[in-house]
Amino acid sequence: MFQSLPQAFRTHKLQADVRSLLLLQKSFEKGLIRTFGDLYVVLKGIIVKKPQDLGPFSKAYYEYFLNIQFKPGETLDSAISRSEAFKEWKENYLESLDDEKETPDMQSLVDRFLDQVHLTSYDIKKIIDGKQILDKDNPDLEDHINQENNAAGAAKRNLDQATDFSDIDINELLDRMRRVADQQKDKHTGGSHWIGQGGISPYGNGGAAKGGIRVGGAGGGKMARKVIGDARYFPVDKDEQINDNNIDASLASLKGVISESAEEELDVQGTIEKGLKRGGLFIPELKDKISREMKVILLIDNGGYSMNPYIHAVTQLFKKMKTRFAHDLKTFYFHNTIYDYVFTDARRSERMNIDRFLKHSPNYNIFIIGDAAMAPYELGRSSIQHWLDIADKFKKAAWLNPDRQEWWDHTFTTKVLKEIFAMYPLTPNGIEKAVVEMNRKGKMG
Repeated sequence: MFQSLPQAFRTHKLQADVRSLLLLQKSFEKGLIRTFGDLYVVLKGIIVKKPQDLGPFSKAYYEYFLNIQFKPGETLDSAISRSEAFKEWKENYLESLDDEKETPDMQSLVDRFLDQVHLTSYDIKKIIDGKQILDKDNPDLEDHINQENNAAGAAKRNLDQATDFSDIDINELLDRMRRVADQQKDKHTGGSHWIGQGGISPYGNGGAAKGGIRVGGAGGGKMARKVIGDARYFPVDKDEQINDNNIDASLASLKGVISESAEEELDVQGTIEKGLKRGGLFIPELKDKISREMKVILLIDNGGYSMNPYIHAVTQLFKKMKTRFAHDLKTFYFHNTIYDYVFTDARRSERMNIDRFLKHSPNYNIFIIGDAAMAPYELGRSSIQHWLDIADKFKKAAWLNPDRQEWWDHTFTTKVLKEIFAMYPLTPNGIEKAVVEMNRKGKMG
C-alpha cells in the first residue's frame, strides 16, 4: 500500500522510509484512519519532525494524493485552483447549484473544496446548514442535565454529520452563546445546543462545527482552511526568490550583519560609590560600553527589465532593516556593471566617482544585487578592475543573484563575477548563507 509514498516525501527533503509505511499500516488496522483528513493527520505525525517540515509536508501530501503541483513560491489556494482535481470538483459542484443561486467566487470555491475533501476527523456524511439549527434552537433553554446520559454521550462521540455556521454573523453567535452560558450549569458532551465538546454546537471544542466559536480545548473536526492555510503549517518558501511574501523571513536572515563592539568609558556612578567606600579616595572606574551597529552598503542593478520584478521587494526589505535596526545603510545603483562611477539615486542621474565610493570604511557589509548577466563587451577590463577593487576593499561582500542558480554558469559575465564575489541566490536562505560567510570573513580579518 502506497509503496511509492516514501520517495514522494523524500523528494521534498523529508524523512520517510519503509518504517513510515509500517506505521501507516498499523494506523489503518487500528481504525485511526477513516477519511482523507485522518490520513493527513496520521502521516503528519509520522513524518513531520520539526516545524520547518510542515510546509514541505503539505506540498508533498497534495502532490501525491491529489496530483496538485506547486510552482516555486506558489500559495496553496493558487495551486489548488489550477489542479485537475479542483476543476473536476468545481464543474460538478456548480452543476448542482440552483440556477437562482449566485456563483461563488474562487476563494469560496477553494474553501468549500478543502472542507469537503480534506480535514475532518469524523466520517462526516452530511453537512447541515447552521441556520437550520439556530432557527429551531432556544438559547434561553434551562439546563436539566442528566449526568449518566452525558457520560454515555462522551463515550460514543461518533459523529457522522457536521454543521456549517460560516454564514451566521459572529455577533449573533456571541450573543446567543452568552444567553446559553447564563443557563448552563454543568459540562455537556455532544448535541447542538450547549457549550461543550464533541457535538455540532456552534460553541465549544472537539466537535464538527465549521465557522463556530472555539471555547477551550483543541479542535476536533477541523476544516482544512483553519489548518493548511495557517502560516505555521504552510510557511513561506525560503528557497524562492525574494518577494513581498517572504520579506520578513529575509529580514530575519539579515539580523546577522549587526555587529557588537566594546569600548571603555568612565563609570561615573561606580567611581563615586567606590570612592566613598574608600574614604574619599576617588579612582576612576571604567566599564565596557557595548555598541551594536549595522553598516551596510547596497549596490543595486536597476537598469534592466530582468531586474524589475525584484527591485521593489529588495528596497522594502532593506528599508525595513534600516527602520528596525536604525543604523548606517547606504544605497547605490548601477546598470549591468560599474564603469567609472555609481549612482546615488534610483533614477541614475546623480553620480559618485568610484574612487570616492572606495573611501567608505572597510567595515561596511556590501550586498550587490543583480543578475550579473550582460553582453561580454560590457564587462570590460576597467569594469572588472573596479569590481576587484571593491572586493579587495570590503572583505564582507556578497553578490545576491535573482536568477536561478542552475542558470549562472550559462552566462559568461556571471561566471566572471562569480570568481570575484561569493554569489548567493536572492532568497531568504541565500541571504542567510551570505551573512554567515561574511561574518566568518570578518572574524578572520
